Amino acid sequence: MQRKSLTSDECPIARSLDRVGEWWSILIMRDALQGLRRFDEFSRSLGIAPNMLTRRLTALVEAGMLERRVYSERPPRYEYVPTARGEDFRMVLMSLVAFGNRHYAEEGASVQVVERETGQPLQPMLVSGEGRVVPLEHCMLQAGPAASAGMRQRLGSIPQ
Repeated sequence: MQRKSLTSDECPIARSLDRVGEWWSILIMRDALQGLRRFDEFSRSLGIAPNMLTRRLTALVEAGMLERRVYSERPPRYEYVPTARGEDFRMVLMSLVAFGNRHYAEEGASVQVVERETGQPLQPMLVSGEGRVVPLEHCMLQAGPAASAGMRQRLGSIPQ
């Protein structure tokens, strides 16, 4: 059974999940954003089957998250470098770290998001365009300028 594609779904969450929602893809992006570049590095880090790693790397390149660059001509070898779009995924991963630590690390945090200079722990936050921190409970989803009538109706029916 073929999985349904969500690339043309109106919801930005669905579109994003279609490209990076598979768990191997998220872990590959984690490793790429931490500096791993080569097939064998990803393979060693993840313990993933080579055919699955090849498929996931190809999909991440096609999604514009990674760029494939030649680092050896003979034999041909490639490295995978995060693109600007891939770098933007860092915030998603930081949020997953905070979420996982808060809800699933009964033994304590094994990984923390910290400020590089001070080592102080950080929490993901939402900030207005003017730089004002906005508490999550004061945030909501609303239809954007390109929203269809169906999306406007769907979001209008969600209790705020």
